[in-house]
Amino acid sequence: MANTEKPGSWEHLLGKGEAVKDFRSYHWEGSFYDYLDIVKKNPVVARNAFQRMYDMVLTWGTESYVEYKKNIIRYKFFDDPIDHGKDAVFGLDVPLMKLVHFFKSAAFGYGTEKRVLLLHGPVGSAKSTIARLLKKGVERYSRTDEGALYTFRWVDTAGNPDKVLGSQTEMVCPMHEEPLKLIPEEMREGMVEELNKGHKLEYKVAITGDLCPACRYVQREFMRRYQGDLQKVLSHVKVTRLLLSERDRVGIGTFQPKDEKNQDSTELTGDINYRKIAEYGSDSDPRAFNFDGEFNIANRGVVEFIEVLKLDVAFLYDLLGASQEHKIKPKKFPQTDIDEVIIGHTNEPEFKKLQNNEFMEALRDRTVKIDIPYITKLKQEVKIYEKDFNSNKIKGKHIAPHTIEVAAMWAIMTRLEVPKKANLSMLQKLKLYDGKTLTGYTEDNVKELRKEAVREGLDGISPRYVQDKISNALVSDKSGEVGCVNPFMVMNELDGGLKHHALVGSDEKRREYRELLGTIKQEYEDIVKNEVQRAISADEDAIGKLCANYIDNIKAYTQREKVRNKYTGQDEEPDERLMRSIEEKIEVAESRKDDFRREIMNYIGALAIEGKTFDYRTNERLHKALELKLFEDQKDTIKLTSLVSNVVDRNTQEKIDIVKSRLIKNYGYCEICSTDVLNFVASIFARGDVKKRQ
Repeated sequence: MANTEKPGSWEHLLGKGEAVKDFRSYHWEGSFYDYLDIVKKNPVVARNAFQRMYDMVLTWGTESYVEYKKNIIRYKFFDDPIDHGKDAVFGLDVPLMKLVHFFKSAAFGYGTEKRVLLLHGPVGSAKSTIARLLKKGVERYSRTDEGALYTFRWVDTAGNPDKVLGSQTEMVCPMHEEPLKLIPEEMREGMVEELNKGHKLEYKVAITGDLCPACRYVQREFMRRYQGDLQKVLSHVKVTRLLLSERDRVGIGTFQPKDEKNQDSTELTGDINYRKIAEYGSDSDPRAFNFDGEFNIANRGVVEFIEVLKLDVAFLYDLLGASQEHKIKPKKFPQTDIDEVIIGHTNEPEFKKLQNNEFMEALRDRTVKIDIPYITKLKQEVKIYEKDFNSNKIKGKHIAPHTIEVAAMWAIMTRLEVPKKANLSMLQKLKLYDGKTLTGYTEDNVKELRKEAVREGLDGISPRYVQDKISNALVSDKSGEVGCVNPFMVMNELDGGLKHHALVGSDEKRREYRELLGTIKQEYEDIVKNEVQRAISADEDAIGKLCANYIDNIKAYTQREKVRNKYTGQDEEPDERLMRSIEEKIEVAESRKDDFRREIMNYIGALAIEGKTFDYRTNERLHKALELKLFEDQKDTIKLTSLVSNVVDRNTQEKIDIVKSRLIKNYGYCEICSTDVLNFVASIFARGDVKKRQ
């Protein structure tokens, strides 16, 4: 049949053809023997939950890099490629690497498959996000060819007198069991050997555990009907593709503690279906039981325990058995095998209670704790806020450059421990952690700084607080009037919110955080001063002429010659004042000036030998010195400080407009914030002029 879908049609946009193809693939069904053929061809379909979780993460690929002489693997899955970065996790490569190592160990059966994975950290450190990502990941993976898995249902035609399925003609396995579990214990060894034959597998097919009570009952009754003829029993089995889904409660469970009076352990392990007792005659008949607790429905996938350490003791007993033995105990039924990843997460206060409670020793022993701290790298913290506050999401308002950066700097500084080295400031420590270089500090020194700060990232301000305050600044009346949000608006919100912040419990801590805001404001002043200076001195022709003049003079100086004055035609001594005015900008001492000048000339000579022309931009120190010198020369001609008095002549205004255009083009400012930042920097210089006169 020809494809009648046209590009742009509703059918085309809704993916009619693909939807039909996917539906057929997702709803495949066949006999038990068809399934054996699938396993024989592709044994990975019979993987356990940990193996599937580990392979799912690897499917998205990895990158590696070296940090502090240690090889770090970054797993791209945590960038959330499924939802285009909606739940992306930033700056936690090391904890996430430990997390994946846990899954790898469990996948190969090295012991961690018998443990509860506990994500531990302060509020807002992405614990829930990581759990949500993993659930979303296995759900999506089950819909791919690589992640396909299968379960089964029982089928029996109406009219059979023994009514194995009761009044029904079909019964879906309530716990989505692996079909290979239908093979009796005494036949499994030979079957496994045959399924693995001819394959080189990372992990081999294994059949472990018994069927759930309901399927075990049905299989036993069919065996009785057919006098032990397994082939006839298996003729009642239809194997189907299993699609994990949190919304449909298939293979993915979530449990959240509630008030103790309103919950019991049946929420985890299922409960009696009283409506069916009349049909089956007993509350201990597995067909009259709902195997729909979180442990039941999460079989073959993953179950998340929110605030796991707030669970009642009765729930913890179920959790212990589920982790160590991979068994649960439904009411009035024997222990039932489960195959699922158990993830819990908790905050610091609850974990301290666990450590201090001697009755919880068994849980501590069955727990693998992975710390999920706050981010301590500026670039990564900025990514969190840019995900929500960017030009695509924020319409009609401009966020001035460095607004998000200064908020992120402050948040990180609240999380850092005070350096033990007396000559190192908190701001310098932040920059070292972010990969900046600092005289006297090597990579080993930074590594040592991290080692000695054992609680770094486990205290401080959470990203949520910063996000809330940026939001406040965006909707404030002031930002509405001007149409632009600048760093001072956000810093004022951060400061004002401390008074009512529930997690800042002491006046001393508030005072400390406000002092850090003062440090950040000073850093912002330095940043914008530098940008304005560079914008003013960004005249390439003027820098080129200044450089040529400097080179002519140092050439004459080093060769003990004179310089020809272009205007008078006279030979004159090299202009020492000019040379020193440039060199002092980069703190070249008087005693080192000869070395610096020879270094520049040697560099120019080496380029000439190679047939290359000298370009000041290739020498970072000289480039910076020339920019600063030009800024000093032009600062007075532009009369930036006159902005403060609002008395600006036409010639000066034209020069200021050129600087504004450079700020807009090169640094991301808008018309409003470029004017604001020039006024701000002008006021700084005005203060400096006043101090000089005093």
